[in-house]
Amino acid sequence: MKRGSDADGKYLFSRQDLWRLIIPLIIEQFLAIFVGLADSVMVASVGEAAVSAVSLIDTIMILLINVFTAMATGGAIVAGQALGRRHPEAGCEALEQTLVFSAVFSVAIMALVYAGKWLILHVVFGQIEPEVMANCNTYLVIVAASIPFLAVYNCGAAAFRATGDSRTPMLMSLAMNGMNIAGNAVLLYGLGLGIEGAAIPTLLSRMSVGIWMLFLIRDRRRVLHVRTLLGLRVKWQVLKKILHIGVPYGMENSMFQLGKILVLSVVSAYGTVSIAANAVSNSVCNFAILGGVSMGYALSSVAAQCVGAGDFRQVRYYTRKLLVYSYVSMVVMNGLIIAALPFIMRVYNLSPETAALARQIVLYHCLMSTLIWPASFTLPNVLRAANDVSFCMWVAIISMWIFRVAFSYVLGTYAGMGVFGVWVAMTIDWAVRVVFFVWRYRSPKWELQGT
Repeated sequence: MKRGSDADGKYLFSRQDLWRLIIPLIIEQFLAIFVGLADSVMVASVGEAAVSAVSLIDTIMILLINVFTAMATGGAIVAGQALGRRHPEAGCEALEQTLVFSAVFSVAIMALVYAGKWLILHVVFGQIEPEVMANCNTYLVIVAASIPFLAVYNCGAAAFRATGDSRTPMLMSLAMNGMNIAGNAVLLYGLGLGIEGAAIPTLLSRMSVGIWMLFLIRDRRRVLHVRTLLGLRVKWQVLKKILHIGVPYGMENSMFQLGKILVLSVVSAYGTVSIAANAVSNSVCNFAILGGVSMGYALSSVAAQCVGAGDFRQVRYYTRKLLVYSYVSMVVMNGLIIAALPFIMRVYNLSPETAALARQIVLYHCLMSTLIWPASFTLPNVLRAANDVSFCMWVAIISMWIFRVAFSYVLGTYAGMGVFGVWVAMTIDWAVRVVFFVWRYRSPKWELQGT
């Protein structure tokens, strides 16, 4: 991204640069959530066993995707710092090492998934109905082949965002999701296939964008590019910097996903009404944090270049600016959700009891996410961009296990609050994170990590 000027003086990124980065990120996040909803509706036409199978396997896939995303983020931060120092060759080297590691690691993970398929289906998932088990087996066998392609896509997408180009990943995400939906329509509705009709389009769409990404990152006209594919070798000094960021972030994401799975087991004990209300609330509330997630990606890219340039005054300037954008986006999105809530409840065609519970959860989430979500999840991205990843990891993991997981049992089960208590526990976790992340940001310690 070229240098620009803002109204307050000379800065690395102009206001126009920021919006060119932010708008595609928002569109990409919206598409991912919306297409996920559409995909689940289409799979539902096959039957409940297929929906259950896709949901179960997706918990494993999301866990793996979070790990690859963390590694790609580590590479993108190292590359962004190199660009901030005006060393584009070092940035290209960081991208190459991220690609090498992602490719080798993802193939190893894919092999482990196939080798441990019985363990996943019979031990991790436990006692599930035979029809669901058969669908899980079919879906896993097909979709697991997409793991390396998804890892390559995440690697390239993170690198593009590090240069301020979020438009290319957005267009690729649009193509991937469009292929998936079109494939589902043909195979599920047109040919009447079962679970294979949901799995095959997922595999082919991910394969396509993975291969497409390999061509794009070879383009030498891009600031960050891979100079060769066949001649790539591991360079431990560079890879060590990437893993220093990627491994703690990957552990943080993995523990977060594991915690969500454990919390779901708590909710399942409260009965059908609670399960349905929780599922609907999760779907709606994904849209509520869309703006904050997008600003987090933008802040990571912008802060990494400022850290690389050694200009922490600009790091703090853009942090304030993007946090304001994040809070404004949360107010707008949550306001829209609250206004549309009666319509949303009618679309889901819920029973009066389930609709009342879902409405209570969504309203509470809208209020709390508007107040504290950005400081809890957007802000720590600037700390990670300055290599202060271990602090973020320990705060996130300890807070999640104590306040999200343990308090879900305390409030939900022992205090008799049910599924609403689980959501209250989640926001307590957010509040604890805010205290520690704001304290860390206000101290000079994190700046020393980036020097």
